[in-house]
Amino acid sequence: MYYDAVIIGAGITGTMLAKDLSRYDLHVALLDKENDIANETTMANSAIVHTGYDPEDGTLKAELNVKGCRLYPQLCKDLDCLHKTVGAWIAAVGEEEEKHLDILADRAQRRDIPYAWLSGDEARELEPNLGDNVTKVLSFPTTAIIYPWEVAIACTEVAVNNGTELYLNTCVDHIEKTTYGYTVRAGEKTFETKTVIDAAGIFADEIAKMVTEDPGFEIRPRKGEYYVLDHDVEYTKHIIFPVPSDKGKGVLAVPTVHGNTLLGPNSDYVHGTVDTGSTVQGLDYVRENIKKTMKNVPYSHAIRTFAGLRPSSSSPDFIIRDCEDAPGFILAASIESPGLASAPAVSLYIIDLLKKYLSLKEKDGAVMTRKAQPVMKNLSVEERNEYIRRNPKYGHIVCRCEQISEGEIIDSLKGPCGATTIKGVKKRVRPGMGRCQGGFCEPLVLNILARELHKSPQEILLDGLHSGILEKENR
Repeated sequence: MYYDAVIIGAGITGTMLAKDLSRYDLHVALLDKENDIANETTMANSAIVHTGYDPEDGTLKAELNVKGCRLYPQLCKDLDCLHKTVGAWIAAVGEEEEKHLDILADRAQRRDIPYAWLSGDEARELEPNLGDNVTKVLSFPTTAIIYPWEVAIACTEVAVNNGTELYLNTCVDHIEKTTYGYTVRAGEKTFETKTVIDAAGIFADEIAKMVTEDPGFEIRPRKGEYYVLDHDVEYTKHIIFPVPSDKGKGVLAVPTVHGNTLLGPNSDYVHGTVDTGSTVQGLDYVRENIKKTMKNVPYSHAIRTFAGLRPSSSSPDFIIRDCEDAPGFILAASIESPGLASAPAVSLYIIDLLKKYLSLKEKDGAVMTRKAQPVMKNLSVEERNEYIRRNPKYGHIVCRCEQISEGEIIDSLKGPCGATTIKGVKKRVRPGMGRCQGGFCEPLVLNILARELHKSPQEILLDGLHSGILEKENR
């Protein structure tokens, strides 16, 4: 099969690019080694659309962060995804840290990013859980939060509806230069393509080494660990940052679009690409360092901890360019924070690079929007009753914590990239995201999956290919 472009990696970068390329009359394939979209870094991060005040001048991070965040409101409207402007505060403790706020404010002013100042006392009137030692706050009121994997899944739905071919469980193991471009092999699957886009996240250097001996960078994954607080307590209305350091943006308190609060992350380099478990040491670090800016943390309302890997690299900046000795092989590597906020602009930047190799003629009939499935608990009583009248399964609550109906779970299995696993359902419609973390609803979701997919319960996966939830070795 011959393609114009093969995108390796179905995280936020790869899926955003797949969506944007689907506007054109191109034959595109989107490949990922995982069993679902957005299963790596895009699944485990702070979910913040940063406004662009933090990256250093003259970097791609600065340029694409400022551009990308401003594309999100319309993007999320087009994709029918959640986008909530909550504002971010950088909280300084003492005069030395206040001097760093001046640097950030200067960058914001030059980049036309709205900001404001608050004294520590003024800030505590608005956020009672702000630490008593905070002396000054720099506010960025246009900072927003999203649901990252919702956006990635929505982008993929648009792309597939416009003709992009999605290949999951497709681990690339060999790439060869040819007169046509490249042959990409993944097990028994072979893809002949003019161009390749390496958006493989924490595996980007491994993919790049398949076409060049020295890609010019090395991925050094950093793990971040988080607490999740139940949405029965509103701990903070704003995103609260400490003053950033050379290790990153620090330990944050972040409201989510669904009313939970995230506390974290730490930032530790790890060996390998599978170390995504929470640790006592990492969570202790979060508990200790959140004290710098926050107080009264209600750990009794913590319902979950999780960890994710960031594709940090030997480069301090995004790496988005042609591979020097492999024309048509585009690197999209080292896309760590603010990679999520930058993603819409990263995609457009990559498309500009592809213009050297591909003719970008707009496709007749391409549809760049999508409509999300209904969320019952967000509807009016009249609307809900109408759905239940047409399909009684919308009235059968499966997840009590999040008030998710059987009808919504069945909806999540449909469409061009519907869920096939328990985690896939959880990502799309949230059963198991609440206080009991699936203790009540997970067996019910398993049975619905088995019935709707015409499988036995023993065949239903939690997530990856070898995660049969009822298999003895996985219990």
